[in-house]
Amino acid sequence: MDLIAAIATGGAACAIGVIRLSGDGCFAACDRVFRSANGRPFSEQEPRKLVMGEMLDSRGQVVDRGMAVRFPAPHSYTGEDAAELHCHGSPVALRELLSALFAAGARQAGPGEFTKRAFLGGRMDLTQAEAVVDLIDAETAAAARNAAAQLRGGLRRVLEPIQESLLDIASRFYAVVDYPDEDIQDVNPQEVSAALVSAQEGLTRLLADCRRGQVLKKGVRTAIVGLPNAGKSSLLNALAGYERAIVTDIPGTTRDTVEESVLCGGVLLRLVDTAGLRDTADAVEQLGVERSRRAMEAAELILLVSDMEADMEQPLPQACWEDFRRLLDQVGRQKAPWIYVASKRDLFGKTAGSFGALGDPDWKGPAAYVSLSSVTGQGMEDLEKAVAALFPAGDPGEAGSLLTDRRQEDAARRALDALRRGREALDAGLTPDAVLTDAEEALDALGELTGRTAREEIVSAIFSRFCVGK
Repeated sequence: MDLIAAIATGGAACAIGVIRLSGDGCFAACDRVFRSANGRPFSEQEPRKLVMGEMLDSRGQVVDRGMAVRFPAPHSYTGEDAAELHCHGSPVALRELLSALFAAGARQAGPGEFTKRAFLGGRMDLTQAEAVVDLIDAETAAAARNAAAQLRGGLRRVLEPIQESLLDIASRFYAVVDYPDEDIQDVNPQEVSAALVSAQEGLTRLLADCRRGQVLKKGVRTAIVGLPNAGKSSLLNALAGYERAIVTDIPGTTRDTVEESVLCGGVLLRLVDTAGLRDTADAVEQLGVERSRRAMEAAELILLVSDMEADMEQPLPQACWEDFRRLLDQVGRQKAPWIYVASKRDLFGKTAGSFGALGDPDWKGPAAYVSLSSVTGQGMEDLEKAVAALFPAGDPGEAGSLLTDRRQEDAARRALDALRRGREALDAGLTPDAVLTDAEEALDALGELTGRTAREEIVSAIFSRFCVGK
């Protein structure tokens, strides 16, 4: 493979800057840009051991002092000869050093090209490669732990037994057909059924938890809704830890949706603070109301904020009763779970948490009732507990075995569908060889998931998400 090089620490000034190299001629190129303090050429330095020296530009002039380390193939990240140059994080010094490497025969690495070479060289499968960028992008400790465990092969270890059992069945079919004179035991229907059942159960368990994996990775789209001046923006600010939204006593202050990502109960919430939902003659406010309704419909969690008594048996002020009743009806008909947040506890005290019947079986009540104050922080812990109960992180021992994106989920579902068809065919009395097509289709889908049979465009799309230098 040709020689690639890139700055792995970004373009901003930092304490330490790192340049990575990989490919043919790696050590010879480093000999031209690095002069070790011990007098030995870089290519003769002890593997995997940092050595002090001087960094040289394309004219051989010293631009910095730092450390260098070489990783001979195959014991490197990419599986090729690879090296790293560590110097001060001056963008100027790093650019000069990178230019010297280009003059020595290297080319600029593309996004994710180091990890792509590791994948193509068999150093990792596609789920592990995806875990690299998931670890870089992780926004919560739980997401980082899951990505790190997946990078160690957590998901691969779940999928390998399923693939191996199906491969065993398929290979024995072909062996019997291709070598009829050999004493090869034919595959009986019981063996095929057992393999299909085991594989189907494994994929069913995997897919049952895929929602949790996607929540870990992407968070939960959360809409904060309520009537004007109910305390929605105050709640957003309290969760964010700073004044993200403008708060006044004037109803209708929030005219557009305001977005912020926060941790609540260990769950990453993609909050959308919406305009107060009410009928209004103000054209600008009405646009905000429409956006609020769309945000609510697209949400995976709804926080209905109200400064009114939640007990529906108690009378509410007539002026706001219709708007509140209409909003409550809309929220209860959404697919997403919702939490009733009784706000302004510091002013009104803790309110009771009960709803009278609305008389409609299609309307679902809140998953939890929370009374809190965004000003004093009273009750915020209760909200965190309610959110954590709706989106549990799960057993830490499961880290790494969760499907974390739609591509993985789609491939697993196609494999499961093929296995179901195979079992139905077998139960209908078809011979085992007739089920071979379904087993091979499941194997192809699993191969796409792990990268064994993934098409080039899929691989390219995955690595396009990476930054340069990784």
